[in-house]
This record gives sequence, C-alpha cells and structure tokens, in this order.
Amino acid sequence: MKSDVTFQLENAAWPAFVVEAGGTIRYANQSAVDFFGPKLEGESLSLSALWADQKETAEQFLARWARSPAALTKIRFCGKGGKVATFDTCICSARDVQKRYIFQLMQERAVPAAENSSDLSALGVAESRAGGNDTLAFQKQRLDCALQLTRSVALDFNNVLTGILGHTSLVLSKMELDHPWRTSLLEVERAAERAAEITHHLATFSRAEKEAPGHASGNLNSVLRRVVESFRKSKPADIQWEIQLEKHLYAVKFDEAKVQQAFVKILENAVEAVGEVGRITITSRNLEISEATQDRTAQLTPGLYVCVEITDDGKGIEAEFLSRVFEPFFSTKPGHRGLGLAWVYGIITNHRGGVAVSTRPQAGASVRVYLPASKKIVTETSIFTADAGGKQTILLVDDEDLLLTTCHTVLSTYGYQILTASSGEKALEVIAGTKSPIDLVITDLVMPRMSGRELIEQIQLRLPGVPILCTSGFERRGADDDEAYLSKPFTSQELLRHVKRMLSPTVSP
Repeated sequence: MKSDVTFQLENAAWPAFVVEAGGTIRYANQSAVDFFGPKLEGESLSLSALWADQKETAEQFLARWARSPAALTKIRFCGKGGKVATFDTCICSARDVQKRYIFQLMQERAVPAAENSSDLSALGVAESRAGGNDTLAFQKQRLDCALQLTRSVALDFNNVLTGILGHTSLVLSKMELDHPWRTSLLEVERAAERAAEITHHLATFSRAEKEAPGHASGNLNSVLRRVVESFRKSKPADIQWEIQLEKHLYAVKFDEAKVQQAFVKILENAVEAVGEVGRITITSRNLEISEATQDRTAQLTPGLYVCVEITDDGKGIEAEFLSRVFEPFFSTKPGHRGLGLAWVYGIITNHRGGVAVSTRPQAGASVRVYLPASKKIVTETSIFTADAGGKQTILLVDDEDLLLTTCHTVLSTYGYQILTASSGEKALEVIAGTKSPIDLVITDLVMPRMSGRELIEQIQLRLPGVPILCTSGFERRGADDDEAYLSKPFTSQELLRHVKRMLSPTVSP
C-alpha cells in the first residue's frame, strides 16, 4: 500500500527514496530506479549498496544526521553501470512513519576522474562550470521540495486545529449564553478560526492546482433556527419572534461558522433597537434574478439566490447615518468599535453575496442578506437540539489520535455508537469483526500505508451501499461530492450537520 509520502514522490522528476533508520530502503520512485537500476525495486536493499562516499559509511551518515539534521547536503552515490555522481540531497523525516527518512536527490553534479582517486580539488572546478539552466532547474527542485514541506505542515496543523475547534464549539453549544467563561471560549474559537485561515493559505500555496476547495452546500434555515433559539433563551421575554422560513429553500455553499456570526451580529443590532419590548421578524426565500439588479448596496448578477431578511420595529436608523453603516469603526453607540455590520459585509461579500439595509425613522430597520444558490434542496437539519443526535453506528478512521478523540467525543455526546480505527488496515479488521451493521464510515483521505481512497475501494466491496464521509485538510474526492466531504479543520456543528445529512439522504426538488 502507498503512503502519503510515496504519493508525493512517485511523480517527482528527481530520484527519491525512503530509508529506515537502520539503512534499509523501503520505497524508491521511478526516477531513482532509472538512475540506480532495477535493484531498487526490491524490498530489502541497503543504503550502503548505493553509497560511494569514502569519508563515512551510510550507517555512520544516518546516525550523524539523526543527531544533527541538515536539510541539504552533498552525497556521492553509485548508479547503475558503475556511474558515480554527487547529488545535492534534500533529507527530511517522513511524517507518516517514525524513524524513516526521505532522500531527494535534487541536482546531479558531474564527478571528475580526479574525485574517484580522492583528489577533491577538481570538484570546485566542475561545479563552477554549471550553466544557468542547471541553476534554474535546481531552484525549481528546491521550490518543489518546499511545497511538499508546506503541504505536510498544513496537514498536521489542520489536524491540531480540528481538535481545538471541535472541542471548543462543543462546549460552547452546551454553555449558557450568559456564562462568565463564554467570552474567553469565543476568543479561543476566533483565534483558532484565524489560524485555520492561515493554514488554508499554506495549503492553497502548496497545491498543484490553485483552486481551493469550496464550502459544502447547506440549508441556511438550520443556521437561522439555531441562532434565533440562542437569542430567545437569553434576551428579554417580551420580545416577539416571528419566523417565516421557506420550506424548500435552495442550497447555498457557505462557511457555517462565519455565516452564523454574520446573523448573530445582525440580530444583536435588532435586539438592541427594539429594547425590552418589540418584534423581530426573520424570513428566508428563494429568488431567481433574470437581469443585473441592485438593492441599495447589494449588486446582484443574474442567477439564483437565497434572501434572508431580518426586520425589527425599533427606532430605525437616521438617514444621515444609513450610508455609513458598513464603515469600519463607525458607530452611533458610545463605547462601540463599529465593526458589527462591517464584519457582516465582509463575510457575505466573501461568499459572493450582498447586504442591503433599509429603514424608516421610528418604524424599524431591515437587513437583507443575499447569497448565491443552486436549484437543489438540502434537507434541513436542526443542530444542537434533540434532532442533532442519533443511535446509528459510525466507524471513524484517522491516523491522528487527536482527531479520533475529538470526533468520538462530539458524536458520542449526541448518542451515536462509535467505532474507531487508526489506519485503513485496522478499519478493515473492525469491519470484519463487528457483528452489528455499520451505518456510516468517516475516513481521512491522507493516511500512511493504506490511503483513504484505497480504503474506500475496500469498504465498497465489503459494505456495498454504506455512506462514506471523507475528511481532509488538502485532498478532495471530486467537485460534485460536497455533501460527502468535510474539510479540515471543522467545528462540532459542521461534523454533526454532515453526519446528519449523510444518514438522511438529500431531497431533490
């Protein structure tokens, strides 16, 4: 089975192989086989069989490198036909298996005859003759190596952030809105979300294709109900809430955590506007726009949209201030930073949508959010109510214990029966040894030895028809698999929503 490391190296244009600490070569790509010969295709060849350095043995080099790692070093190797060449060699530890090292032979340098007789004085002359093309090729190879390292860092960091966001969002969902520690936890969540954005930039930078994975399609009604429920529990009882939501709402691709924050900011303003007594109305509806349209500051191109409108019957906004409501740091409220609606505007426009605000003095204000949609219906799921849970059996597969613990905690809290496996091989053992039916499999796509894709093929043979939810901080199954893919890092809300959706098939119009 191929590990994440071998998938990264198999198509590299330069020789690369994976060596155990004891010196045994466990994997070599095609470029290495071309240089060293078919002997590399075996399973137990020693690094010493390729070694041409006369100053120290391969075993001595590995021991020295383990004590004092160097990212780039010159090493002499013996290729097929007795050819001896010096390579600028990039060495790093394999992330998927401990005590394995990746050797990447980045640039071959000609070895003069004098070098074979231990006269190294000619080496500098040979290197000085390298042309500009060699320099450019070497720079490209080093960039490719850096991209692989960046990708590995992004994957690991995404796993850590998933643990932080998963546990934090779970605690927040169970905590009362007026709890004294809630503000601190929200700051932890915001910091983790900011770190997730940085990791996302790293992952995008390291992709061969520059298109970042999009958000999954979802039903905005679920988010609206959850936010309104939270406000109802914590705000004055005399506020009347009127909910008018489209029963067959179009699907929207959105970042759930961010869109939820936008609705919270709008509702905070509405609650403050009505005071102790008043009415707040929340509506959602489908829109089909045939020509370019403008609703105040919202400029909408032709297409399908979902419009969410939040209206209050408070004192309204004075006309002189209406044109400035989206300005950062503008506020008519003493002590406020004026970032509320600016934050809303940023979130919605980043989703290629628009925001419009209208008002009548002493008669209230209305905020309309427009988000691009598609003409399919996603079943609404009520998260953080009794409907969020279930009794089904779920198999979790991930090589990171932190991820297994996080997902196990969240899902078991909501009643699901959980089985875990830390590798593809162990997952197949669990499947073979489990008597009760497995209702859903959640698997990481990037794992050592047996990848997530290979595991999926095996599961489909053993459990035909079982739904499979893929998770990854980098790879995707395909552009049309939004509902069967969960991007790392994710919150407990996103995990529960995807699980509920996978166990309750999508409804088509």
